[in-house]
Amino acid sequence: MKCTRLVDAGRRQFLRGSGVAAVGAAAAATVGAPAQAAPALARVAYPATRLANIADLTVNEPMDIAYPDADSPGVLLKLGQAVEGGVGPDGDIVAFSVLCPHKGWLLSYSAEDMTLNCPGHHSRFDCEAGGQQIWGHATSNLAQFLLRVDDQGDIYAEGVDDLIYGRLSNVLA
Repeated sequence: MKCTRLVDAGRRQFLRGSGVAAVGAAAAATVGAPAQAAPALARVAYPATRLANIADLTVNEPMDIAYPDADSPGVLLKLGQAVEGGVGPDGDIVAFSVLCPHKGWLLSYSAEDMTLNCPGHHSRFDCEAGGQQIWGHATSNLAQFLLRVDDQGDIYAEGVDDLIYGRLSNVLA
């Protein structure tokens, strides 16, 4: 005769039973409950800030900038091909925070593979893919600055798409 007490149940049977119980509890909690809006993220609006002019940029050479204030170092890049979040006539101008989202180390640019790299714990971020993390300890992508180019070729930052390291809120509303 087989014992069916929990202490004698196999791990798979226990996990299967736990999963079914969790799904049932979640369903029971939502039945009849009023719909709730998703929690709002902390967002801040920043004024447009002129960073440079297109004529100031050279393909694949980073330009140091600060945005949204002097305590937030960043980099402005002309990558030479249209990329995610890119602006300008070629869609190839992007800007990122250079504070690693893991521990705040200053990132350095690698022109070889167009990445920003952390000397602290070796996280790497792809500038051609919107600052997506491609390696390392960081658990989020780089904060990318939202850019606009006017008729004279002046490049303006108008917001941030993700949290800058060390700040409780900073993204655009």
